[in-house]
Amino acid sequence: MMIEPPIDELVKKMDGNKYKLCIIMEKRAKELEKRIPAEIEKSDKKAISMAADEIYAGTIVSSDDVK
Repeated sequence: MMIEPPIDELVKKMDGNKYKLCIIMEKRAKELEKRIPAEIEKSDKKAISMAADEIYAGTIVSSDDVK
């Protein structure tokens, strides 16, 4: 179960769209697994948790939000 970052806050960052959140997190997690597999193996976090942290921090935004 994921406690941090809070799911409710992540959904808010995606304009309340849970589907958009899932898709963006999934794509970013796959990208992380491809680009830095050694770092993920050493880390105690999974790629999906890293993606969630990036979205929560504002590092990753949906393309609709980019201007």
